[in-house]
Amino acid sequence: MTPDNESISNPTRPNASGSTQKTPWRRRLSAVGAGLAVVGVSAALLAPTGTAIADPSTAADAAVTTFSLASEDTQNITVTVEGATIQPVDRGAFEVYVKPKPTPKPTVASAPAKSGGGGGGAARPKYTGGGTKEEWMAAAGISPSDYPYVDYIVSRESGWNPNATNRSSGACGLVQALPCSKVPGNGYNPVDNLRWGTGYATGRYGSWAGAYAFWTRNHWW
Repeated sequence: MTPDNESISNPTRPNASGSTQKTPWRRRLSAVGAGLAVVGVSAALLAPTGTAIADPSTAADAAVTTFSLASEDTQNITVTVEGATIQPVDRGAFEVYVKPKPTPKPTVASAPAKSGGGGGGAARPKYTGGGTKEEWMAAAGISPSDYPYVDYIVSRESGWNPNATNRSSGACGLVQALPCSKVPGNGYNPVDNLRWGTGYATGRYGSWAGAYAFWTRNHWW
C-alpha cells in the first residue's frame, strides 16, 4: 500500500511517544474553522458600528455641525402689548450753528465838490466889491513895470473876472490859482489872488516877465 493511501485510510498514527498525531488535512480543516470563528466574533463586535455607518439617517442624526447648533439656539418670540403706551425713541439732541452774514456797510455818497473850493476846500464867497485892475495890482504890491505882463496873463486866464472858475480843474480867480484853496485869504478876492500870483510867477519863472515869456510860448503857465 502506498504512503498516500495510508495517510487517508489511517487518519491518525502513533508518533515516537506512542500518541496519535493528526494528519495534515485535518490540521488544515482546523485552521479554517478557527479563522471562521474569528471572523464571526469580529462581525459581532463591529455590528453596531457597521449599522451606524450603513444607515445614512442615523449618521445624519448623530452629526454635529455649526448649522445644527445654531438651529437649536433659535427661538420664535411673539410679543403682544395691550393697552401699553409705546414711548418714542429718545434721540440725542444736537445744535447747528449757522454763521450769519455780515451786515453790509451803508454806502456813503461822496459830497460833490463845491465850486470855487479849490480841490475840495470849503466854498469861498464870491467877490462883490468894486475896484479897477490897477487898484488891485497896486494893492497886491505889484510893481508898475510888471503891469503889462500881469495884464497880458490875467486877461487870457480870467478876463479880469475875480469870480472866474474853471469847472474842470477848479482853478479860481484872476490868475486861475490851482487849487483855489492854496490862496491865502479868499481865492476870489482880486488882491489876495494877485498877491498869490506874484509868488507863483517869481517862484516858478523868476519874475512876471519870465511868466509872460512862458505863457506866450505855451499858452498856459
